[in-house]
Amino acid sequence: MDFTTLIARVQRLLTSPATEWDVIAGEAADVAKIYVNYAGPLALAAMLLTGLALMLYAGLGLGGFVQFVIVQTVLSLIGVYVVAFVINALAPTFGATADMGQAFKLAAYTPTAAWAGAIFNIVPVLGQIIALVAALYSLYLLYVGLPKLMRPPEDKVVVYTLSIIGVVIVVTIAARLIA
Repeated sequence: MDFTTLIARVQRLLTSPATEWDVIAGEAADVAKIYVNYAGPLALAAMLLTGLALMLYAGLGLGGFVQFVIVQTVLSLIGVYVVAFVINALAPTFGATADMGQAFKLAAYTPTAAWAGAIFNIVPVLGQIIALVAALYSLYLLYVGLPKLMRPPEDKVVVYTLSIIGVVIVVTIAARLIA
């Protein structure tokens, strides 16, 4: 795993998402590689820092910290696949091209801002606000990336995006309940 490459991709997705989605659209959809080299490390880092904040400010013990990090990281990565499956399953409904590889890339790279924003959880209150804004920016990343990877008609992009967001909300709630 190359951290320089990972950080560069995060920076490009955050600062010039349209251009980076074009690059991502042309890349191979190697699920294992994306999990190991991108989604896994980012999800783990986000959960480590969030868990650390819980230890510092909410009295979470070391055992709880380890459990939190493992469970939340695994649920995040499962969530990526579930969302990819839904993106792909909804594609024909919105006149988009069904392609599980493209759907997986969209689901794996969309939470970039949320995962990166989790680093601010370590700062009380202000950090949580920044993390929330970053999570909302991930929704924008979805909106920008969806037409580039799944290719729905222009008039269906907003509704398709909102449908995916609805699924993400349900998956997130389910993951929280499981955890």
